[in-house]
Amino acid sequence: MELINPFDHEALKQKIKTAEPFPHFCIDNFLEETFADEIYNAFPCFDDAQKIGKEFSTVNEQKKIQITDASKFPPAIAKLNQQLASPEFLEMMSDLMGIPNLLADPDLIGGGIHETNTGGRLDVHVDFNFLDKNKWHRRLNILIYFNKDWNDEYGGFFEIWDKNVNKCCGSFAPAFNRVFVFTTSGISFHGVTPLTCPPDIMRKSFAAYYYTKEAPEGWSGQHHDTIFKARPNEWMRRHILMPTERAVRQTKQKWQQAKNKLKKLIDQ
Repeated sequence: MELINPFDHEALKQKIKTAEPFPHFCIDNFLEETFADEIYNAFPCFDDAQKIGKEFSTVNEQKKIQITDASKFPPAIAKLNQQLASPEFLEMMSDLMGIPNLLADPDLIGGGIHETNTGGRLDVHVDFNFLDKNKWHRRLNILIYFNKDWNDEYGGFFEIWDKNVNKCCGSFAPAFNRVFVFTTSGISFHGVTPLTCPPDIMRKSFAAYYYTKEAPEGWSGQHHDTIFKARPNEWMRRHILMPTERAVRQTKQKWQQAKNKLKKLIDQ
């Protein structure tokens, strides 16, 4: 754990217990300074990231590149990924957040390197709650930011919202070497404000998600994908853009299911 700067573990643990609207914490200067600089310098440029990652261009998520294949990480970022998945780090997070037996996802589904260009956005949402491949329950998110001299006018703030998405309960700039950790649940609504940075400046972060084999207390038994909601002032997104996006996605899913059934009949 020498790559993580020391902090008052017990004081933070007590603070998390009273955090609203859901358990979370934010720490600046999280990683050892030299290591954080190595990661900053290792981030691929946006064009290179586009070649090896997945780009999002939906209503809810735009101009964001995601690289989850750890074999494509530069050495410094690979080292960070290993640190965040280490038994020592998992034990620390379990104790801090009160979630026993945390597991790191080796496939980094939804995580890894994130880069967002100007005009990008990530609408307010709660994350998917179940990893079908492993039969694991999603419990915790960690986001570490690598943006030096980030100007407030660039947007890209990370927001946390109340369970009804009526009130923003916290807004955090994606400042260099800042970490944000929060529990994943049915009420952990969060999002990123639209980016208005110059085209040559990217919003850069690394994300990892943690799971347990055991279901969280009070779990309803319902699996769900990511659920997006509009902010109170986003009338057009709430009533037109998001419903249209959902309808198109559902139609595509039904069409794909029908094609799969037809293929099985033909192959018999």
